[in-house]
Amino acid sequence: MGIFDRFSQLFRSNLNDLISKAEDPEKMLTQILVDMRSQLVQAKQQVATAIADERRLRDQADNEYKEAEAWERRAMVAIQEGKDDLAKQALVRQSEHASHAQQLQGTWETHQVETEKLKNQLRDLNDKIEEAKRKKNLLVARQRRAEAQKRIADTMSSLSEQSAFEAFSRMEERIDQNERMIRASSEIDEEMSGDTLKRDFRQLEKSAALSSVDARLLELKQKMGVLPAGSSPAARQIGAGKGETVAAEFEEAEDKQGT
Repeated sequence: MGIFDRFSQLFRSNLNDLISKAEDPEKMLTQILVDMRSQLVQAKQQVATAIADERRLRDQADNEYKEAEAWERRAMVAIQEGKDDLAKQALVRQSEHASHAQQLQGTWETHQVETEKLKNQLRDLNDKIEEAKRKKNLLVARQRRAEAQKRIADTMSSLSEQSAFEAFSRMEERIDQNERMIRASSEIDEEMSGDTLKRDFRQLEKSAALSSVDARLLELKQKMGVLPAGSSPAARQIGAGKGETVAAEFEEAEDKQGT
């Protein structure tokens, strides 16, 4: 089992445990990201170790090739000096180092392929963590929106109950009654403690206003020919009641015209 397979199995186990115990989705998603980053750190360490091993194998193979070349040069020197026995021994060493170099070369190449795979898997893991971070933000936003909608729905449900509307109605009636009491108290205060002279003049002003209206009505009827000047006594009845003063004046004017 590879290191990423072990990490994946461990992460799935932790994730299932978190989901089964989750009460707060935001906290759960945050914890998942923390665990994923922790796994990423461990994966980076493992990949770094694999890269170091790969480079060590490469260096060992290079050293063996260099040793093989060095022993080959020594054999050539021995041949030049006419020492074939030394040349043979040097060639044996050269062959041994060359063989080791080839073995290390093969091991290094295999390890290099695996190391590249680990690098790619590490990049994929990092990309998935970044994607999970973006999804976490979206999911948290959706969760908050759902909670807000639930609160609004609960509030609207409570307001839709009859008892809530009855409470508003009772409060409205109470306020109306208070306003009526205030107006009544104001009227009583004005009647009991107001200036009598001012009240008399206000009453006089109201009577004058009514008389003015009666006079205008009489004038309009005369203009329309309904009540011509100096007509029958029926004209004397105009304005009776509210316009007694104007009617009296009109009667007096008719009497003067008759004389």
